[in-house]
Amino acid sequence: MHYAIISKVLGILLMLFSLTMLPPVLVSLIFQDGAFMSFIIAFGIAFITGLAAWLPFYQLNRDLNTRDGFLITAMFWLVLALFGSAPLMLAETTQMPFTDAMFESLSGLTTTGATVMTGLDALPESILYYRQQLQWLGGIGIVVIAVAILPMLGVGGMQLYRAETPGPVKDSKLTPRITQTAKYLFLIYLTLTLACGIAYWLAGMSPFEAICHAFSTVAIGGFSTHDASIGYFNSGPIMVICTIFMVLSGVNFALHFFAWRTKSLVHYFRDPEFKFYAFMLLLGTALTIGYLMVSGAYDVKTSILYGLFELVSILTTTGFGVADFSIWPSFLPFLIFYVCLYGRLRRFDWRRHKDDSRIVNYETGLA
Repeated sequence: MHYAIISKVLGILLMLFSLTMLPPVLVSLIFQDGAFMSFIIAFGIAFITGLAAWLPFYQLNRDLNTRDGFLITAMFWLVLALFGSAPLMLAETTQMPFTDAMFESLSGLTTTGATVMTGLDALPESILYYRQQLQWLGGIGIVVIAVAILPMLGVGGMQLYRAETPGPVKDSKLTPRITQTAKYLFLIYLTLTLACGIAYWLAGMSPFEAICHAFSTVAIGGFSTHDASIGYFNSGPIMVICTIFMVLSGVNFALHFFAWRTKSLVHYFRDPEFKFYAFMLLLGTALTIGYLMVSGAYDVKTSILYGLFELVSILTTTGFGVADFSIWPSFLPFLIFYVCLYGRLRRFDWRRHKDDSRIVNYETGLA
């Protein structure tokens, strides 16, 4: 283990993460919600701690080995969640105990979507934005973002990328240079987020709500700015937009990359994982909508909207809600949780791409 380089890298990553606490300050000043000081203090704590870890070894230049990469990745998510919980503990409107704040921070960063916070509609906008931003950063994997920056700072990023990416990823790069891979993945992720946010805004969300829900939709994390989740808006167009982007975000991003690079959709239909994903979506949706209609739980239009939305939300492990599917008739609650299991397992599947002799990780570290 090279503990000096580990300390240097963790310091750099923590300083980078501290910068993500500045956008909520701007949000707080725009909405004048009075919570900006909690983010400024949290930024200062995180930045100074990162600086203290980096400064003694800033002149050290050495590539990480695989063991270093694994240790840094494991430590970084814990450190990230720890410092990410600071604003939630410091804000007067939340004043969460450490355990709750740590849980909320880690849930957001891992895009799990579980929450201990209630009364979201009454919380300051900056706190709401911060929760959504945590999920968005976790969705792309902030380590993947850092990989694009580390080489500029004299630190090799391939081992960190390998440790962050699930599955056997030796030599599995979408491009010859790992920094290019990270940048292309982030560009695809950012493009989907912008498109989703604009679509939400055109469908009737405020710009603030559109940005926040675009963050959690593309991250497939499921946090919302309202206790009622997407159901708060009671809007068919918003549900349809959300469904489309959940489906797109649930697809392995390497396929999006190949489609962009080749200007062709053929890679989707050649990939066994995508075909299975599409099959489960179509079959699950047909069964859910059909039984809701036959059982008379809703009218035809509502059955289609609710059935499609809830099935996609659970299968992609997003977790948005518009209805309490646990009280749906007969086998439907069990069916929805069953496809959720397949949706989760799908993300650890690996295939050899027909047009590439290398083993390609289609998940590429994305949530």
